[in-house]
Amino acid sequence: MLMNKKSVAVVMGGYSDEYVVSLKSGQLIYDSLDRNLYNVYKVVILKDEWYFLDENDKKYAINKGDFSVTLENNETLKFDVCFNIIHGTPGENGILQAYWDAIGQTYTGCDFYQSALTFNKKDTLAVLSKYGIPSAKSIYLRKGENINVDEIVEKLHLPLFVKPNQSGSSLGITKVKEKSELIAATEVAFKEDDEILIESFLDGMEVSVGVIDFKGETIVLGITEIVPTNEFFDYEAKYEGASEEITPARIDDATRIRVEEIAKRAYDSLGMSGFSRSEYILMDGIPYMLEMNTNPGFSPASILPQQARHYGISITDLCGNEVEKAFNKQK
Repeated sequence: MLMNKKSVAVVMGGYSDEYVVSLKSGQLIYDSLDRNLYNVYKVVILKDEWYFLDENDKKYAINKGDFSVTLENNETLKFDVCFNIIHGTPGENGILQAYWDAIGQTYTGCDFYQSALTFNKKDTLAVLSKYGIPSAKSIYLRKGENINVDEIVEKLHLPLFVKPNQSGSSLGITKVKEKSELIAATEVAFKEDDEILIESFLDGMEVSVGVIDFKGETIVLGITEIVPTNEFFDYEAKYEGASEEITPARIDDATRIRVEEIAKRAYDSLGMSGFSRSEYILMDGIPYMLEMNTNPGFSPASILPQQARHYGISITDLCGNEVEKAFNKQK
């Protein structure tokens, strides 16, 4: 029986500040995968080291040539599937996926192109607008470009949001209420990325929508209403409990159906696979897309596991489905 078990590496960590959340997400997946079906291992990828962690928390370096591990007895460990749960770079922006493709390593979630595209907010919204998915009015700036404050305020009106184009976890976002605050807000965003997005403020309910492909079907796991105690759903609200999350969201059936339809269309239009969580603002019953996360938080407190519990899919089945899909894709 043991011979037939697939070996699964839960790959966690990352190069950004989000690695702390990724380690919690990885732990939940590590704990949840069915040990009757899989031999489950932990791999941590950090900027300065990639390592395999054995059950005694002893570290072994990952051989980057083929993503294998050489153990003490000179035995080589290779993984049938890598369960990618890195938030931010390099696991959510396509870098790791492209590397795994190059060495022939099977992994969960979407391919490198979808990862790279969705990590870029501007490009995602531009592509999805072709599929009739609405988003806020925005202006895009690169570092070093001239910033015409009057022109921006005239086009987008106050208040407005300034955000890095490629950053996870709502880092570097500022809500600007006065014209005089705009330049400082761009400086905060440029600390996170060389490209920024300035968006008009959408005054409505924020919802977070989990979409996955489960057993061959695109399903909406749930629609969660975000009620921030802060001004908006920032890093603190996301990860330090400064928001109330209500699943299912308090919306009427017609709005729910519209949100589900648009969220599924966005997922399918991009050729997505695996976990995803998209953020929308509902205004007059219309969902405006803010962004899509292809490797959303999966710690016990995160939205996607909450939605799965509400939907009635166990975390074990949710994670097992990802492994099986990745394994079968290779055949």
